Amino acid sequence: MSDAGYELDDPRPIRREAPYTFYLPGNEQLEEVAAGVLVQLIFRAVPPTETYGAERMWVEVDHRDGEVLSGVLDNEPVDIPGLARGDRVAFRLHHIIDIDWDDPAQKERFRTDFNNWFARCFVDKAVLEGRARAGFLYREQPEHKESDRYPDTGWRIRADVDELSDEEYNENPSPSYVAIGAVLNRDDSFVDLLSAPVGSAFLRGEGNNYEPTDLELDEDEG
Repeated sequence: MSDAGYELDDPRPIRREAPYTFYLPGNEQLEEVAAGVLVQLIFRAVPPTETYGAERMWVEVDHRDGEVLSGVLDNEPVDIPGLARGDRVAFRLHHIIDIDWDDPAQKERFRTDFNNWFARCFVDKAVLEGRARAGFLYREQPEHKESDRYPDTGWRIRADVDELSDEEYNENPSPSYVAIGAVLNRDDSFVDLLSAPVGSAFLRGEGNNYEPTDLELDEDEG
């Protein structure tokens, strides 16, 4: 049990499980973390509290010695008793999940396209749940929903039917509308195809190879 009443999550196992939807700064960014920089960590109350399992909060770094850092908490915890804004926090470099660069040049240099993986697609649940790989994927005109924070990519991803049981195949539930990164966390064998234009279609062949195939779209779908 932590004497401080909290512990810091190690985000690296989460990243390994969800590389396309859980962002971590790269080594080049981490090397430039120094006094005055704001970094985000994941705090977890010990013992656990009821409101949140964990809280992401910012710490202003004021000291670094290699992999070991310390700073001052810059947020007010919601439900971590005994921890308050202004408290000192000791941590290691691998605990950092995000960096708020004050220097515009650094902010621009470390800008990332990570959020592209949150754009949406329709996918069979068997792929999303890891019960089958993607067997057929095609891209149609995206649906435009004003309420969506992230746009539809137009990609539609169907399960490899050869990897489904008869019961699963006949079930045929409605596809899920999710971040394309959530699909890639399960099966990223087609990631290099995602820049293909509307009207493209691919069928899985041997191994992880995909072959272009014909796709007939309705006239209003381009």
